[in-house]
Amino acid sequence: MPSQKVLEQKQQVVANLVELLKGSQAGVLVDYRGLTVEEDTNLRNSLRSAGIKYSVIKNSLLEFAVKEAGIEGLDSILKGPTALATCDSDAIAPAKAVVAFAKDNEKLEIKGGFIDGKFSSIEEVKQLAELPSKEEIIARIMGSLKSPASAIARTLKAYADKMQEAAGE
Repeated sequence: MPSQKVLEQKQQVVANLVELLKGSQAGVLVDYRGLTVEEDTNLRNSLRSAGIKYSVIKNSLLEFAVKEAGIEGLDSILKGPTALATCDSDAIAPAKAVVAFAKDNEKLEIKGGFIDGKFSSIEEVKQLAELPSKEEIIARIMGSLKSPASAIARTLKAYADKMQEAAGE
């Protein structure tokens, strides 16, 4: 039986995990077995630069946190070493970053994930990774909005130039 101090520490870890899970738009769970220290460091650095939190978590603690956070379906993938990549600001970022890293590092195994509190299979995580990022979507929308305004401005300029030519004759 663990001591009271150890039990309190584990309860605090679970409480922190619940807060992390509830505050995250999405997360991806991976099995990192076989990665070298250098590969793991590269993974951590790439995730950190994308604004993604990455932690290695004991499955038993993660099981408690997942249940308390209300995320169903993750129990079946909580076997073997597990690391969790989460993001609170972009639902696509964890999938995009992990899938990109896994393409170059076959040892990193994607187990599954969640988005908005709902389980995502490996296939769904890979599909999410193919979606454009939030910044790309915003850029596309801004380009769409800018296009009609530019066309109107060019038309008005051409009309004004034509009127000046006609007045100058």
